[in-house]
Amino acid sequence: MQVVSGIQPTGTPHLGNYLGAIVNYVKLQDEEEKAGRKCLIFLADLHAISMPHKPAELHSATLEMVATLVACGVDPSKTVLFNQAQVPAHAEMQWLLTGTARMGWLNRMTQWKDKAGKNREGASAALFGYPVLQAADVLLYQATHVPVGDDQKQHLELARDIAQKFNNDFASEDAPVFTLPEPYIPPMAARIMSLRDGSKKMSKSEPSEMSRINLNDDADTMAQKIRKARTDPEPLPSELEGLEGRPEALNLVTIFAALSGSTPEAVLAEHGNQMFGHFKPVLAELLVEKLGPLRDRFVELKEDREALTAILARGASQARELSAPTLDSAYKALGLVRGR
Repeated sequence: MQVVSGIQPTGTPHLGNYLGAIVNYVKLQDEEEKAGRKCLIFLADLHAISMPHKPAELHSATLEMVATLVACGVDPSKTVLFNQAQVPAHAEMQWLLTGTARMGWLNRMTQWKDKAGKNREGASAALFGYPVLQAADVLLYQATHVPVGDDQKQHLELARDIAQKFNNDFASEDAPVFTLPEPYIPPMAARIMSLRDGSKKMSKSEPSEMSRINLNDDADTMAQKIRKARTDPEPLPSELEGLEGRPEALNLVTIFAALSGSTPEAVLAEHGNQMFGHFKPVLAELLVEKLGPLRDRFVELKEDREALTAILARGASQARELSAPTLDSAYKALGLVRGR
């Protein structure tokens, strides 16, 4: 088993990132360490330039994301933590795979359609080729499992298609160049929604700061955002079925369950029939209790840019070594001589 996952270093990480991804990074890291392996987690700074960005902000955001991950429990001594830009093999492999990827496959990508919108002619070629870089990210390391949410399943399927076609076209059946990665769906991956609209995922790009709990929010700000979170006038039900058609209520119950290591059913068994005026303060207290220490650690870490830079440099050195054999094999399979 080889687990590889990436996270964009743009925007401030929020509660949805923490409960939906980072918590599971830490669990996977510890499980893999027991088996004598290391997870690979990379900051997708090459992906970030597919959209308009400010260079200085991207660099700062990359270091802040390292601080966030480490504050939340990702241990650079147990996990290979690096950024793409320091491992040229990612960009090289993407180019090698563009000969195998097909325009029709990329045209069908839902994320391409969503991000390009109606002005596809004005979108960057990097945005169109984004899924090929994602394929390179995982195929480089012979990933067997990739943690994915619902919005990334299509991209992992594309990575498998590219790997299969490359193997069929350029490798023998008994010596494939690439491993076909499988999706890893964490058993406790909480899907956290906007505090202003329970039908939308919590997002860094949402204009309203009140829609999300940022991991760098102080205790008062966290509590205020929970108090002002959108709800409805009905009390909490005692059974999960009673939350049907009540997305904002379901979201707050989901957050409580994820933070407490419980289940929505257990939360309702304890807090059912309460009005939100009673439930929200309890949720806010739990949120501050769980995230407060992480926030304090993050604030401390982000000031030591030298240490954060060193973490990325060490991780990139390991990643370059790990990626080299697969990159060599891909060059050789294509009839190319790789420069050194």
